[in-house]
Amino acid sequence: MVKKKALKKINIQNKKARFDYQIIKTFEAGVVLAGHEVKAVRSGKASLMGSHVLVRDAEAYLINANISHYQEANTPENYDPNRPRKLLLNKKEILELEKVENTKGLTVVALAWYNNNRRLKLEIAIAKGKKDYDKRESLKEIDSKRSTDRTLKNN
Repeated sequence: MVKKKALKKINIQNKKARFDYQIIKTFEAGVVLAGHEVKAVRSGKASLMGSHVLVRDAEAYLINANISHYQEANTPENYDPNRPRKLLLNKKEILELEKVENTKGLTVVALAWYNNNRRLKLEIAIAKGKKDYDKRESLKEIDSKRSTDRTLKNN
């Protein structure tokens, strides 16, 4: 019997995080969400801009992730789109993230929401902030790649 590979369909990405940070290590985390929040993320009504992960009392939380209303009429009255959301990670991963949080110069950022088969997952990463000259080099690389792709396409 052949096992099917998990299909990852990325719903929402934090492109700014990949530009602003050098990614060191990535993790896959589940997130505790309400039903209407899952529907909103799957339909693309969420944003990871400015979001990060905090570890408090041996639990990891996603902070500043915005999940808009899926349907305005069916959303609870006291719904906060920017509320902290608990991440589902094992103890080893949480301890590693806690060490990173205490290390100067490193942070934990959210990279993408995606579907892993039927489950909604969050890709988080240990990251180090880039300097301005690193960002300029990244832009040069993107530019040169874009121009080479354009010339190959035209030929």
